Amino acid sequence: MLLGAIADDLTGATDLALMLSREGMRTIQTIGVPKTDLDLSDVDAVVVALKSRTNPAAEAVAMSLEALSFLQTAGAKQFLFKYCSTFDSSPAGNIGPVTEALMQALGTDLTIVCPAFPANGRTIYKGHLFVGDQLLSDSPMRNHPLTPMTDSSLVRLMADQSQLKVGLVTRETVGQGASAVAQAFEAARGRGEQALVVDALTDADLRVIGEAAAGLTLITGGSGIALGLPENFRRAGRLRPTGDTLAFSAPAGRAMILAGSCSEATRGQIRTATEAGVPTLKLDPIAIAEGHFRVEEALSWALAQSARAPLIYSSAEPEEVKAAQAALGRDSAGSLIEQFLAETALGLKAAGVRRLIVAGGETSGAVVGALAPDALFIGPEIDPGVPWTLTLGQTEPMALALKSGNFGAPDFFLKAWDILP
Repeated sequence: MLLGAIADDLTGATDLALMLSREGMRTIQTIGVPKTDLDLSDVDAVVVALKSRTNPAAEAVAMSLEALSFLQTAGAKQFLFKYCSTFDSSPAGNIGPVTEALMQALGTDLTIVCPAFPANGRTIYKGHLFVGDQLLSDSPMRNHPLTPMTDSSLVRLMADQSQLKVGLVTRETVGQGASAVAQAFEAARGRGEQALVVDALTDADLRVIGEAAAGLTLITGGSGIALGLPENFRRAGRLRPTGDTLAFSAPAGRAMILAGSCSEATRGQIRTATEAGVPTLKLDPIAIAEGHFRVEEALSWALAQSARAPLIYSSAEPEEVKAAQAALGRDSAGSLIEQFLAETALGLKAAGVRRLIVAGGETSGAVVGALAPDALFIGPEIDPGVPWTLTLGQTEPMALALKSGNFGAPDFFLKAWDILP
C-alpha cells in the first residue's frame, strides 16, 4: 500500500476515494477502522472513513490516531488527513487538534493545509478560503447548524485551533511550479513554521502542490489535494502507468432518497426534485421527539409510493433549524434526525430497497453505520466528488450515493439514477 488516508466524515472519504481511483490508484474505502481482516494485497490506497468532524476534540484525536495505527501497520508510505473543502470545524477543532496529533505521532515537523476543490468552487487566495466568488465567512456556511464558518482566513483558523506555527505559501509561488513550492516548504522549516496554508485556484495548482509534497509524510486538506499525489508514486516507479478498470454493477431493487443536510445546495436539490414531481415526505424533529411520528410511518409512506425514487427529508431553512435546536438542543436535534434516518434506511433495506441516495455527511455516517458494510467499492461519478458506491462484505449489497450536503448540481436527485448500469 502506498497512501493511507483518514477522513473526518463518510461523504468526504468517498469523495477522496473517487479522486484517487480516477487518478489510477486501486482504492478501498473502509467504514471506520476495520474490525476484520481485509485483503489489501492489490490495493494502492486505503481511505478510512471516520465520523469525527463534530465530536469532542479529544475523541476525534483518539479516533484519528487509531486509524493512523491501522494504516501504518498496513504499510502506508504517506498519509493524508482529509477534511471538508469548506474547513468545517468549530473554534476548538477538530482540524487543528487532529493535525497536531498526527504530526506528533508520525514524528514530522511540517505539513500543508489545503482544502481547495476548484471543481466545486472552493479556492484559496492569500490564505483566504472562497466558496464560489464569496469569502467563506460570507457564504451560506456562516449559517451551518453545527459548524458555522464566520472566518475565511485559514491561517487564523488553523492558528486558533492548534499550537502549531502557521505560515502561508501564496499563489505567486505556486504559479512558479513545484520546485518553487518545495523551496518554500524548506524556507518555512527554517522559520520554524509547521503548518503551511497553500493557495490554490485551479486543478493545475493542486497538481503542482501535490508534486511538491512528494517528500511530506503528512498532508492535510480536501479531496482536491489528492490530484497530484498518485503521479508522485508513478514517477518513482511504484504505481502502474494506468489503473485497472473494474466493472460496477448495481443490484436490482427499489430506490429511495434520504436527506438530512440543511445546506443550501441540498435544499435546492429538494426543491428541484419536488418541482419535477418526486413524492416527498418532510420530517418534523419535534413531532419525532414527542413520539407523534415514528419510523414505521415513514416506511409505510415510502413503500406506498409508485415513483422511481421517493424522497424523505429533514432539510429545513435556517430559521426552522434554529427553532428545532432551541426546542430540543443543538446536538440532540441533529442526533435525533440522524438516528431516525438510519433506522429508516435499515427498514428500507429489509423491504427490498437496494439503491439509496443519502444527502449530508452526518446523515450518511449514521446510515452507513446502521447498514454496517465492511467497505465500499467506488463506482461511477454522478457529480464532482460524488460517486455511486457498492457495499462490500454483505450478502445483500446495496448501491449507495453518499453526498456531502454542499455538493451536487440542483438536479442531482433526478439524474443520479440514469448512470446506474
